[in-house]
Amino acid sequence: MTYTAASLKAELNERGWRLTPQREEILRVFQNLPAGEHLSAEDLYNHLLSRNSPISLSTIYRTLKLMARMGLLRELDLAEDHKHYELNQPLKHHHHLICVSCSKTIEFKSDSVLKIGAKTSEKEGYHLLDCQLTIHGVCPTCQRSLV
Repeated sequence: MTYTAASLKAELNERGWRLTPQREEILRVFQNLPAGEHLSAEDLYNHLLSRNSPISLSTIYRTLKLMARMGLLRELDLAEDHKHYELNQPLKHHHHLICVSCSKTIEFKSDSVLKIGAKTSEKEGYHLLDCQLTIHGVCPTCQRSLV
């Protein structure tokens, strides 16, 4: 589902929450991110500050968690000590290959992973919301520097 401010407002209202200007601004940032870009809470905070849209870091953390629980954002562990987020686009499933040395991240598609996720979910009676695979390794550049 592609979220607009109106659809986000409707879903938030349905769950007993409201669409605040801060939530709308955070949604807008993620909608305008270039493909393949992921933001941490701190990245988002700095981005908003640079645009003269100061939102407290605690509000950002709460909003990111809420939007991830709603399925609007994907929460990612990208080999760092904090989470990153990206817009969840169900029709654009992709996975991540991450270098544990330099944190270089490559996105890739795999229908096999999605099929396994769908089959396993169905077998266990789950409704599949998202299926993501994260592979951790050492990139060729970092391998050369280890030798």
